[in-house]
Amino acid sequence: MGDEYKAINHVLVSLVNEIWKLEGEAIITKEFEDITNNDMHVIEAVGLGDGSNMSSIAKKLNITVGTLTIAMNNLVNKKYVERRRGEKDRRVVLVKLTDRGVAAYKHHEDYHRQMIEAIMKKLDKSELPVLMKMLDAVTEFFKGYNNIEGGTAHGRKI
Repeated sequence: MGDEYKAINHVLVSLVNEIWKLEGEAIITKEFEDITNNDMHVIEAVGLGDGSNMSSIAKKLNITVGTLTIAMNNLVNKKYVERRRGEKDRRVVLVKLTDRGVAAYKHHEDYHRQMIEAIMKKLDKSELPVLMKMLDAVTEFFKGYNNIEGGTAHGRKI
């Protein structure tokens, strides 16, 4: 393997691990110490607004509705989200952020905004297409790898 391969591998592995660690430290503050990084991503997928159905949230997160239900039960108990039946179809369960959930969402959104601003400050406009091409390639890899049966990353099921 060439030096470029080793350098790219080192940067990508370090970046993924560092993002996961730092995001957890940055967003799980005293105010939100009762939730996990995964919970925060569920809150992000629920989003702002009048509510989303469980299957659309599960699809955003690329998880099963059953897995989402477990996470959602915890977030309901912690008062970050609330469930309600659809008005037109009572079989449909809609999930909406509570005021506490909205505060967590905005806190997470602010972390992402700071991260993007820090990156953008380091680049000039001519470098953005290269960055986007690289990020698209990494995203494409992870999406494709996720479709491989039994694919794992650092011991975590992806």
